[in-house]
Amino acid sequence: MALAKEIMGSSLMERSSFVSSSKVLLNHKFQQKQNLLLVRPVLVSLENRKVLRSRKGVNGTVTAIGEDLVKASSSPVSAEKPVKFRVRAVVTVRNKIKEDLKDTLVKHLDALTDRIGRNVVLELISTEKDSKLMAPKKSNEAVLRDWSKKSNVKAERVNYTAEFIVDTDFGVPGAITVTNKHQKEFFLESITIEGFACGPVHFPCNSWVQASKDHPGKRIFFSNKPYLPNDTPPALVALRDRELRNLRGDGKGVRKLSDRIYDYDFYNDLGNPDKGIQLTRPTLGDSDKYPYPRRCRTGRAPMDTDLSAESRVEKPLPMYVPRDEQFEESKQTTFSAMRLKALFHTLIPGLKASVSAENNDFNEFSDVDGLYSEGLPIKLQDELLKKLPLPKVVTKFQESSRAFLKYDTPKVISKDKFAWLRDDEFARQAIAGVNPVNIEKLKVFPPESKLDAQVHGPLESALKEEHILGQLNGMTVQQAIEENKLFIIDYHDVYLPFLDRINALDGRKAYATRTVFFLTPLGTLKPIAIELSLPPSGPSSLSKRVVTPPVDATTNWEWQLAKAHVCANDAGVHQLVNHWLRTHACMEPFILAAYRQLSAIHPIFKLLDPHMRYTLEINALARQGLINADGIIESCFTPGRYVMEISSAAYKNFWRFDKESLPADLIRRGMAEPDPTQPYGLKLLIQDYPYASDGLMIWSAIEDWVRAYVNHYYPNSALICNDKELQAWYDESVKVGHADLQNEPWWPTLNNSDDLVSILTTLIWIASAQHAALNFGQYPYGGYVPNRPPLMRRLIPDEGDPEYEAFQADPQKYFLNALPSVLQATKYMAVVDTLSTHSPDEEYIGERHHPSIWSGDAEMIEQFYSFSAEIRRIEKEIDKRNRDRTLRNRCGAGVLPYELLAPSSEPGVTCRGVPNSVST
Repeated sequence: MALAKEIMGSSLMERSSFVSSSKVLLNHKFQQKQNLLLVRPVLVSLENRKVLRSRKGVNGTVTAIGEDLVKASSSPVSAEKPVKFRVRAVVTVRNKIKEDLKDTLVKHLDALTDRIGRNVVLELISTEKDSKLMAPKKSNEAVLRDWSKKSNVKAERVNYTAEFIVDTDFGVPGAITVTNKHQKEFFLESITIEGFACGPVHFPCNSWVQASKDHPGKRIFFSNKPYLPNDTPPALVALRDRELRNLRGDGKGVRKLSDRIYDYDFYNDLGNPDKGIQLTRPTLGDSDKYPYPRRCRTGRAPMDTDLSAESRVEKPLPMYVPRDEQFEESKQTTFSAMRLKALFHTLIPGLKASVSAENNDFNEFSDVDGLYSEGLPIKLQDELLKKLPLPKVVTKFQESSRAFLKYDTPKVISKDKFAWLRDDEFARQAIAGVNPVNIEKLKVFPPESKLDAQVHGPLESALKEEHILGQLNGMTVQQAIEENKLFIIDYHDVYLPFLDRINALDGRKAYATRTVFFLTPLGTLKPIAIELSLPPSGPSSLSKRVVTPPVDATTNWEWQLAKAHVCANDAGVHQLVNHWLRTHACMEPFILAAYRQLSAIHPIFKLLDPHMRYTLEINALARQGLINADGIIESCFTPGRYVMEISSAAYKNFWRFDKESLPADLIRRGMAEPDPTQPYGLKLLIQDYPYASDGLMIWSAIEDWVRAYVNHYYPNSALICNDKELQAWYDESVKVGHADLQNEPWWPTLNNSDDLVSILTTLIWIASAQHAALNFGQYPYGGYVPNRPPLMRRLIPDEGDPEYEAFQADPQKYFLNALPSVLQATKYMAVVDTLSTHSPDEEYIGERHHPSIWSGDAEMIEQFYSFSAEIRRIEKEIDKRNRDRTLRNRCGAGVLPYELLAPSSEPGVTCRGVPNSVST
């Protein structure tokens, strides 16, 4: 507590002589006077105000205060005749670092008009009401000083000041309004009011303030002091309600890019039927057939050919998200640079193909290696650069174009180029790779399907005991199940309903796969059988086959092809279900509801705020170019045009919010058992399960932090039940944001602190650690396409098939030709490279912008620093585990350490780092 008080108060006051001097003088005399002035935040009357000169021995400049304060304060002051005083606002505005010509011209115009009265105007609002007017007490309107004089300052942050006149009975500021009479918006980072006896009053704003000509009305910002709705000072109640109404909007009209309106809509903007019937896609959401979470409403006009489909905004035009949700400049710069890099990379194969017509496929592994080692020949580089209509960019990258036109070597082959071929590495990635959340304990053998046999035909598994018995170290199958030695990754039911349509697409061939693993005495997994299923084409068709570890050259290549098909299944479920649906899409309704129902001064909003950053923007970008019709995901993943239908089916049949917590998910998959004697109350069935063992440390730290926070503000359950904003947030998240599943019985209730802690911990876990574990390994593992192909183009040939002879003659070429084409592979690599990149402004778990003032509650700031310290301890423990040679799934010759849940990271593709939010 002492640390927090020092950070919030003393240290800030030491930096401000304006405040510290006034406090000294106030304390000297006010403690001798037991009158009204003791409890009123005052400075010095205007009549007695003078300027103190800097004195020797005082650090910094002593700001304007009154020498006669003591004299003024000693005189009796009648409560009926309040004295007027001045206080100062320090306003921090963040400048754009890179301005175009239009920005510069408008900036100079604003500087000019600022001199003639078109100013930025502030007004302070007290937490107390005027007893006569029955309205909040207000200061005079004050303008920002020195705006025109500082128009040429190049610093990222510029501080401006304003002075208010307030009465001695003004009370404590609770809100401030800002009116921008300039031509251009500006980013208001914070406002600090100095001069009140209570110390500095902080207003963390972090918002774009639009010009009043575009958005009439005053912007409202609240101080950092949190209030539950029933504890809100009467003077702020109406402002609190008004700001929430502003953010909700009226649900009508087309949203402008400068709007700050949070509302819901269906996923009806993924297709583009106006460009052709082949680009028609079903609406996701508000449908029994295609249920889905809601997304942010944009209000665009419908398509000409389909009134139920919303018209699209294509790149590079921006898609609407509320203005404050858009990327900040450093994030936008990083993302734009990665897009440019992706543009170069996706042009590479097309340019090569223009020189060599036989360059559509990888024919040798050296063709893949060349993407990292050689880049393009100089002649082709020059030709590529000439083709791009980007002269400034060309100039910028001309010198380094050779490196720029190469791909970075993915980590998966950086230590051992051939590790990906080994069975132990294939199995290790199931628990320590980019998708470690689908492996389950095998409970029944043979595995059973939950699909409808009348719709999908015979569903019995082709797996038999004889397929795996020789791989069980002398155990029977039943013994291995009972001793928790058998595990499975089962994609049978996910893919089988779609296989007929997928395999009818050009260049797509897929199975529905099941992979069985055995847990060895060393604690590592080994794959012992792969089942490959196709829909039955007739009563006697052989639609299922089982592939087991190889015994000769032919079965070796069949085994490699089978593992590649498993990886393609895995890549699709990872991207469409675990990554996109379970973190990106399912978080969006909770974020929209938070802005619509929780005031910025609600303590739960303050807790969730860093975990909502950038998510709406990245999701909008995904709708624009990744998950849309003919977008990157359709182009590069096996299901093609059916990718989002698979995602919708998973939402309908699999997703449950109550199972999204890490402990609940581990128990659901049989990877852990409840055990109160164990750390975190769970016993892992695979002790060396890096995702789970690291994740449980972070989960527990989040839960402890959230529990302390919730118990501080809600000492009894009645406060939770009676918190109208909190209840409205959760109710709307479920009934509107997840309306298609609102009647499911598994939704948690929100009746007590345990309920609230569980809900909040789950949301913070999903936004931070769960997303990080699923996202930032995409290029390090998937950037080498043979390790993790996102799609397959050939099935495994049987004797008698037309392709069998080609397979026998050159199995390596057949294998490589079964992988994505060069164009598909490089397009995919460029995108996952972008998604795996940390921007310089990333905010990691345990961090917050303005860590000492995000809340005015010193006790919670102290608690947050304890949470930060625990995160740093966890990071050291993860580093220690990655050096432990007994943990063979994260340490060994050529083995990648498991760092996807290591909390911190440098910018770039690092395969580590846990940002606070779903931001890529």
